[in-house]
Amino acid sequence: MISEKETHTKVIIQSVLVIDDHPLYCDALASSLERIYDARSIKKANSLNEGLKLVGARFSPDLVILDLRLPDVTGLSGFLKIKDKLPDVPVLVISAESSTEAIQAMMSAGAAGFVTKDSSHKVLQEALMTIREGRKYLPAQYSSSARPTPEEMSAQEIAQRIADLTPQQSRIMRLICAGKPNKQIAYELSLAEATVKAHITALLRRLGVNNRTQAAVLVRSASFDENSSLSEADARALLS
Repeated sequence: MISEKETHTKVIIQSVLVIDDHPLYCDALASSLERIYDARSIKKANSLNEGLKLVGARFSPDLVILDLRLPDVTGLSGFLKIKDKLPDVPVLVISAESSTEAIQAMMSAGAAGFVTKDSSHKVLQEALMTIREGRKYLPAQYSSSARPTPEEMSAQEIAQRIADLTPQQSRIMRLICAGKPNKQIAYELSLAEATVKAHITALLRRLGVNNRTQAAVLVRSASFDENSSLSEADARALLS
């Protein structure tokens, strides 16, 4: 399905970055890209950090294909980090998560398209061709008349706040989500307990919450998975 808002500005796509943690799916995407775009350079990465490291003076992609859930990131945070690094590059999100909330949040954040992982090759080809034409692509089951609710918009804002945490704040937040007390956090990070408290005060302010429990709940709310509890692994992925 093509978005009603069409820019008609064609995108020249000669290099593509594919970020997906399933090697076979990643290889299949690369093969499709070679046929559809005749791309000269296709780089593949199995994690967000690996993908970000590929971007530099020697490689600047014209398109990024991003899995929404990776070993080191989940929800909107990874997408926002990609857009921060490559603000003018279209990003096609491919995910097993196909809820209206997830799709609306990604498109509101600036995705060029959204394709579910169980889509046929024909659907993927249509999405890639649509993006090359400068238009946005949405799944057929998605209603183009739908508008993000305040709750869905807040999910985007939450993910942005999490992405804005400093590396040290992110490390401390992971341990908070794992249920570690300040003393244990200080020990694991080789910091003074007073320093940990100062970092927690700063990260709570940045997240806009009042205590550690609210912070952990906030992190969970950005994962798009309302039915699961936040494990330590989930927290580490979301805050990476």
